[in-house]
Amino acid sequence: MSDIDEKQMILYAQMANLVSLILQWPDINLKEIAENFSKLACNAHTVCDGELRPLGTGLYPVISIINHSCLPNAVLVFEGRTAVVRAIQHIPIGSEVMISYIETAGNTMTRQKALIEQYFFNCACPRCVKMGQSDDVIESAILEGYRCKGEGCNGFMLRDSDDKGFICQKCGLLRDKEEVRQIANEIKTLSNKVENLAASDRQKAVHTYKEIEDLQMNLFHSHSINLMRTREAILKILMELCEWQEALAYCRLTVPAYERVYGGVHPLLGLQYYTCGKLEWFLGETYDAVRSLTKAADILRITHGTNTQFMKELLFKLEEARAEACYKEAS
Repeated sequence: MSDIDEKQMILYAQMANLVSLILQWPDINLKEIAENFSKLACNAHTVCDGELRPLGTGLYPVISIINHSCLPNAVLVFEGRTAVVRAIQHIPIGSEVMISYIETAGNTMTRQKALIEQYFFNCACPRCVKMGQSDDVIESAILEGYRCKGEGCNGFMLRDSDDKGFICQKCGLLRDKEEVRQIANEIKTLSNKVENLAASDRQKAVHTYKEIEDLQMNLFHSHSINLMRTREAILKILMELCEWQEALAYCRLTVPAYERVYGGVHPLLGLQYYTCGKLEWFLGETYDAVRSLTKAADILRITHGTNTQFMKELLFKLEEARAEACYKEAS
């Protein structure tokens, strides 16, 4: 409890007072209730549907004793209210089953910060112990750093020793610190603006997100998480507006970034392929749809199994798309 910051403790105390008002028990212990809320925050899981949309919160004591890794060998998914842990790679006899407590698309510093704030521990998984090493520095620079301005150069940049700017590690070009700061401030201003637009005017929100995207393409590496998140937001609004062709273009833009940050078998990568496949099939791009839905099925049958309604629908769509592709080929 001593590690919880004051703001969070005040929130738990307010929640405890609310419980006290509801229950009206004479000898209720407010401190104990606040402690239980803090335990719940550390151990409960967000219950999601097959497409990882949050439905609620559940406390699963057996799941709560599974330890965390930023390179997990298993994933936690839900079938209704049932929590299911599935291996995503071969786990040798006697090895520990590990899941990830957090979003793994981030550099080591970002992940460590999230784990400290929510779960109060420093991660020492194989990915985190490399913090500060060459591979980790390169990965961080690509995921959350800046891009080189050199024409045709896709190098990553690190801060120079004189703190004047950032030097490309591939071509040696210097990028001025003030220029970077100015673009970052423009992005921040537009980001604050777009939050209010998303619910009230989706067309304007798309336009503003595209302005942010242009600035981010100038500032960040092509595999930047920030750029990926902006394109995700654009994709979501375009689908709400039924702008299917443009939505497909943005979905395809996100896939390489998903492959980079999530790698091999990850439910979010599988779901992005699924979205891409559904859009391609709807727009009559049957052969592309078969490829995307096949990739989705190959990943999601590992993470989700094959018996859920969600997976049955996915596999049915894949079979229909294959049949349509065969018919087109025969014609």
